[in-house]
Amino acid sequence: LRQVSDLSDFSRGHWLRELLCRGGEPSHVQSSPDGQHLLLLQKSRPPTLPRVVAFQRHSIAGADLERSWQPPQPAPVGLLFLQSPVVLGSWVLAVVWEHGRTEVWHFVVAVGWQLLQTLELCQGARARVVSVCSQGASLVWCEERPPLGAHSDMSKCAFRFCVCARALEVGEQGVRLGTVRMVLHNSPEYQVLASPQHVFLVPAAAGFATTSTFLLIWHPEKAEFTITAPSAGFIHSKVLRSSSESDFRKLLLGSVGLLSGFVPLDIHTSTVSNSGGLLLVSTKGSVSVVEPDGTQRHIFDLEGGPLTQGSLVQLKTFGSILACVLAGVLYLVDQNSGRLIEKEVLSMKEVHFLESQGEEGNIQLLSQTGIYSFSFSKPEDSSRPEPCLVEMVFEEACRYYQRRSLSSSKLTVEKLKKGGTFQAPVVLAAILQHSLEQKQKPARGLQDTYAKLLSTMSLELQSYMSLELLKACVVCAPESEVESYCKELVEQEVSRILQSDMDKDNLAYLNSVFASFPKAAWKAIRSCLQLQQNGDGLLVARATPEIWKKVLCQPQLEEVGQNGMVPLFELICTSFLKFKPKWLPSFVELTQQYVSSSWSYSSKEGPEGRVPLYKRALGVLAQKNKHGEADDEMELELLLCSKRPKAVLQALHLLIHLKQWQRVVEVAEKFSKLSPLLNKEIFVTLLAEFAQHRELDPYLDRLWPLCPAELTASDILTMVLQHLPHAQEDPVPFSSEGTPLTVGLLKPLLQRVVQRPSVQEEMYSDALQSITFPPPTPPREY
Repeated sequence: LRQVSDLSDFSRGHWLRELLCRGGEPSHVQSSPDGQHLLLLQKSRPPTLPRVVAFQRHSIAGADLERSWQPPQPAPVGLLFLQSPVVLGSWVLAVVWEHGRTEVWHFVVAVGWQLLQTLELCQGARARVVSVCSQGASLVWCEERPPLGAHSDMSKCAFRFCVCARALEVGEQGVRLGTVRMVLHNSPEYQVLASPQHVFLVPAAAGFATTSTFLLIWHPEKAEFTITAPSAGFIHSKVLRSSSESDFRKLLLGSVGLLSGFVPLDIHTSTVSNSGGLLLVSTKGSVSVVEPDGTQRHIFDLEGGPLTQGSLVQLKTFGSILACVLAGVLYLVDQNSGRLIEKEVLSMKEVHFLESQGEEGNIQLLSQTGIYSFSFSKPEDSSRPEPCLVEMVFEEACRYYQRRSLSSSKLTVEKLKKGGTFQAPVVLAAILQHSLEQKQKPARGLQDTYAKLLSTMSLELQSYMSLELLKACVVCAPESEVESYCKELVEQEVSRILQSDMDKDNLAYLNSVFASFPKAAWKAIRSCLQLQQNGDGLLVARATPEIWKKVLCQPQLEEVGQNGMVPLFELICTSFLKFKPKWLPSFVELTQQYVSSSWSYSSKEGPEGRVPLYKRALGVLAQKNKHGEADDEMELELLLCSKRPKAVLQALHLLIHLKQWQRVVEVAEKFSKLSPLLNKEIFVTLLAEFAQHRELDPYLDRLWPLCPAELTASDILTMVLQHLPHAQEDPVPFSSEGTPLTVGLLKPLLQRVVQRPSVQEEMYSDALQSITFPPPTPPREY
């Protein structure tokens, strides 16, 4: 992150610094397509008036653009740069005001800003523009048309907006507006966002719950609307053949009942990417993209918890890289894979993205002190060749091929380089040597096939080089900064190991990392598995199947050895117990869901082929030094989350031992539905407890419905007699020690069993209820 220019490089730089440094509501900053002009929309802040100011880089004498307005006067709603052919230059600026007045400006070198023409965008005098964008050579806007009568129907007042389009042509003779095209009328309020081929209609924040459950996408060339509810997966397209079909109610006709049942959209910030998709940030910090066909894809989750209404999130795409700034933290994410490439903590809280002209791989940020450039490609000073890295490739290849070799002869680096059999390390060494060289001659000495591999591996190489630079920073950093560097280093190391093979050396290395940096390792594993709570409070993870397999793998006993090496699943469970114990049962349940979808129940290859996952988690819990009530509760949760019959019965006995009768009945009601065999085991256990004491008497009306169908009255009486407490030595009619068991307590259960039809009657009920007996003769077959 380096400063490329100061604010003094602009005309009236002190004004620009004053506007940016003033607190309160953030200003709208936009740069011209050539990057030479900054346009700043300053909203109302006392004591100065709100205004639009243009700042020119490398100031040349000429007229400046500055427009201010008194607060009762309507404010501007859009600053749009439009393509302008012929003599006027490559672009013009359109300032659209709230009442529909549009000013078209253009910039001439050595002359300055000149007003070309003032136009009236809207046809009605009472119309109010709420949102505007430019799509090709047209302006698309959403305007409010208030009802004429003061006491109009409220249902009609709710849909008082319409979306319009109008061509704007700039030529030698001046500016000309085309006819107004009605895109959608009688609609709720929408924010219009344009991509090169489509226009997204996003519901306004103050919209109605019934109309904020879906998005609209307008395709101008096809005159087609796409209705999409991304979270529910609903997509429907409709072609509007005439202007009469552009009514909002007619557009939704046939989909109202389905759309009304969906959850309202959760949108905090929205913008359009350079690829034409709609980027959405939810209030929970989840970043996703809605494609022009209506499909939605999750990209990344921002850190920091739920977003408030006042928190500012800025998004901009640079090629396939998504740049996002939140609370002074810059995130660089690969849009295709959702992988976090870089996370940089900025020293300034408010920054604005600018257009980077001709500098691929650079992001320009405007702050209160100047313009800074952030490069996410490798820096020039690290571009010198590093022979040690190439040697490391060959040494690692020797170890890999030696493990797979059936020969006892030792493989050396010299043999690996001379032999023509091992092409992979040779190719990788050539790619590394080329990528670490300077980029003046990108095609020198690299074959076409190598170039394709280099383009595929570019992100991995950048990640590796940033990791090496970070290690160098840890070695050279002062003592006060070592801790922050170590946290980032641990996160990158854990991510790197989870992407590679989980062999004995990597597992031993992970054990040392978790032992040395427990808190940093916990944060790293949360980031790699993308563990978080959703809106319902449930734990969710977005890890890939490859990472899940490495997390759940259980090494052989001979691999663990005598050095106390712990498998990765146990390491993660230990971190949960230390930093977030409430999440451990949910995590075990998540892992079991993945196992059940990936392996069969009795598969020996799966992680549960030898020891079930809940038992592995219970083993970690048993290793704690101190055991308290919270650990008893944790043991119960782990047993119940497994949903295995033996574990459920074990949890039931533990609850009986703790005399938590309310929870005993709740567990019995919940898990009796899993299988008839488990239902019988649970009922027999509780019937034995009922025979021994009177603690379950308040819950008998909930206990008797759990009685299995195959139990008869004699079976029940036999079990009760077997579990009665021992008789006293000197029996008396009325004992003073508690209340004895009476037939009256068993009467509802026995009546229920006797009145229930037997199993044989149910088997033959269909035959007994037939109308004719014997059945009619079947038709003769020829």
